[in-house]
Amino acid sequence: MKIAIVGTGYVGLVTGTCFAEIGTDVTCIDIDQRKIENLKQGIIPIFEPGLDELVAKNVREGRLHFSTSLAESMEGVSLIFSAVGTPPDEDGSADLSYVLDVARTVGQNLDHYVVLVTKSTVPVGTAQKVKAVIREELDKRGVDIPFDVASNPEFLKEGAALKDFMAPDRVVVGVESEQARKLLEKLYKPFMLNGYRLLFMDIASAEMTKYAANAMLATRISFMNDIANLCERVGADVDQVRKGIGTDPRIGNKFLYPGCGYGGSCFPKDIKALSRIGRQAGYPMQIIDAVEAVNEQQKGIVFHKLSEAFGGNLQGKTIAIWGLAFKPETDDMREAPSLVVIDQLLAAGATVRAFDPVAMDEARRRLGDRITYCTNKMDAATGADAVALLTEWKQFRLPEWDKVKGVMRGNVVVDGRNIYDAEELKQLGLQYSRIGRGI
Repeated sequence: MKIAIVGTGYVGLVTGTCFAEIGTDVTCIDIDQRKIENLKQGIIPIFEPGLDELVAKNVREGRLHFSTSLAESMEGVSLIFSAVGTPPDEDGSADLSYVLDVARTVGQNLDHYVVLVTKSTVPVGTAQKVKAVIREELDKRGVDIPFDVASNPEFLKEGAALKDFMAPDRVVVGVESEQARKLLEKLYKPFMLNGYRLLFMDIASAEMTKYAANAMLATRISFMNDIANLCERVGADVDQVRKGIGTDPRIGNKFLYPGCGYGGSCFPKDIKALSRIGRQAGYPMQIIDAVEAVNEQQKGIVFHKLSEAFGGNLQGKTIAIWGLAFKPETDDMREAPSLVVIDQLLAAGATVRAFDPVAMDEARRRLGDRITYCTNKMDAATGADAVALLTEWKQFRLPEWDKVKGVMRGNVVVDGRNIYDAEELKQLGLQYSRIGRGI
């Protein structure tokens, strides 16, 4: 089977590479010529463990190709996956211009039956817009060539995307015809051999499933952050509360860890888009709006704890930031809590020394020379009045705290991910603060 993937961002590159790995002939397409040339040379535009090796292997074995032209890549393809960006507009709605551009190109060049599959996260009803654009272009050409559209939302976790794709807990596919269903069933069959579920449904339901899934996970995070903040005020321990509710099989223990807020490319964007969809449908999404409000507030909790530790005056203080990416195993800093904390610290007159294992280049791109970039966690802590953990990378999980204290000027530690042993730090004379738990 021959397929094309439009968009070589996170979703498109992982999708194309994994399909190539099972023997499919894949062409990944992007209008960014430099990115395509880099990919041909083995230079990967994103950090994802194992992806560079898998790309190189499939290019070497002739299954994975790169191009800047969808029109030139359509010959003989059965399926075209649209994995282009859908960035939020100012009102929070998803920008569908790139999605519709793909549809327009398909309509202008279609000469045989193809299924155009939307992989991007898009609002309900997008498939009908895509179909209308293709039909309009075919009408302009005066031809009537059969085609189908489908929805196949992705559920990849950054940092574990290859495993998620190769061994999915479920694959959701929205189709309108039996022909499209059979093609997608054939493509995904190799991934289903271990009993994973391929769920077919109508297209609107598939489009909504992606938003609903991310909204539920984001809701659990904001719920636990709300509970954690209340625990601090009433003397309860949120870790014990989390265990107490997580053992209930109706609730489960996933996504119940409080912290300093979620970020990344999916949750913030999808929450805003779902809220917008609700308003357009005349049904305000009250819970979803609250989830976003709690999360935005939570991103400032590390700053507030630092400010509290220094009596409300951070002027002239040096703060070490451990972790800049929104989560471990990625260099993605989109909507990362670190960006909020750093802005607040700088506005308060503090100096920031920061280190992240993989996101330093992305941090420089976003923050310029406003902060000091360090070579490791000890370098960041050197001369610092406080250390703040924002991303729970493995190499931050078990510091030699006596050595950390030895290079610090002060003794404040703020744990934005609740991973450290409070008693250990207290015995060393460190002033330790965490979220939802007393020392």
